[in-house]
Amino acid sequence: MKCLNLGCGTRFQSDWINLDSVAHAEGIIKHNLQKGIPFEDDSFDVVYHSHVLEHFSQADGQKFIQDCYRVLRPQGILRVVVPDLEQIARTYLLALEKSLTGDPTWQANYDWILLELFDQVSRDQTGGEMAHYLGRASHDLLDFITKRIGTEAQHISAMVKAPAAPAPEVRSLRQHLGQVRELLYRLVLRGDYPALQIGRLRQSGEIHYQMYDRFSLQRLLATNGFTNIERCEAAQSQIADWANLHLDTEPNGSIYKPDSLFMEAQKL
Repeated sequence: MKCLNLGCGTRFQSDWINLDSVAHAEGIIKHNLQKGIPFEDDSFDVVYHSHVLEHFSQADGQKFIQDCYRVLRPQGILRVVVPDLEQIARTYLLALEKSLTGDPTWQANYDWILLELFDQVSRDQTGGEMAHYLGRASHDLLDFITKRIGTEAQHISAMVKAPAAPAPEVRSLRQHLGQVRELLYRLVLRGDYPALQIGRLRQSGEIHYQMYDRFSLQRLLATNGFTNIERCEAAQSQIADWANLHLDTEPNGSIYKPDSLFMEAQKL
């Protein structure tokens, strides 16, 4: 069985084909998915991507799903994982009602769920307000956030509280040239330099351009030719031995990204 993991990040299987914009490890192919999927038609039995689709605009997301269909073999399986808009919205409404009663715990939770809704859409710096919020979150609030977004919350919090110090002695020629380039940009652009930085961030793959729920994702898959579309759980799949691959779950059985919507579909 030939399997493809798109936008794999640091979670990948060595016997799969793994693509990401950054090659975090050996065995990952560096590729910008905005340029399409670089494989021939009918190449894979499984195509999987997690928290990737939302980084495309609506029009580009259509093209991306069409490309997933193209590279799948007949009877092949597409597994899509995205942040679950419905789950976020329901949690927001619960936090709103609880906050209006004066509950201080839910008032703190309310602030976080607003960040889940808007921060990755509106942020103008890496990590956005989520990173700052996690850096000062109380133990109880961090527990709530971890239940929302999984172990990623603890990783971000640790990184914010204790950022790794760069080693000044490790400076390549490319880094020096990059510094000179940035200095020239600052001198030429002056007050417009922050706009350049924001534009870079908007194109970096960090920003969310679209959100999906079980209706909109099902409709997107159906309109692009997929059938047998089903919502599933993190450890549930038509993909053989899925639970033991630990792409959507941790070795202890917990869900890697609990805020997710998991959906599978098939190419006829």
